[in-house]
Amino acid sequence: MKRFHSIKKNKDFQIVYREGKSYANKLLIMYVKKTENEQTRIGISASKKVGNSVVRHRMARLVREVFRLNESILDTGLDIVVVVRPAAKEEYFKTMESAFLHLCGLHNIKKESK
Repeated sequence: MKRFHSIKKNKDFQIVYREGKSYANKLLIMYVKKTENEQTRIGISASKKVGNSVVRHRMARLVREVFRLNESILDTGLDIVVVVRPAAKEEYFKTMESAFLHLCGLHNIKKESK
């Protein structure tokens, strides 16, 4: 099984928040920062406003799966932080995927969009 590259340290999250560019839609906020690494890493954040731990973990799993399935169409060498908004707690996979890909298009990080 392929290793999943994720942002885990608070310091790394803070760097992306501070130095990255952000776009948002109704369901998600996405921060993107270019790095020298060859792989793209993702960090997912969901505050208590989204729901209890079960709901927050479900949202994180949904976003992680959307990223995993669409990783091949994204540029490499990026750090991406996705913040889940409270409006997303009732949404399903396809809606989350379209919101994620919409933000990827705004950031211009899709390979075919260049």
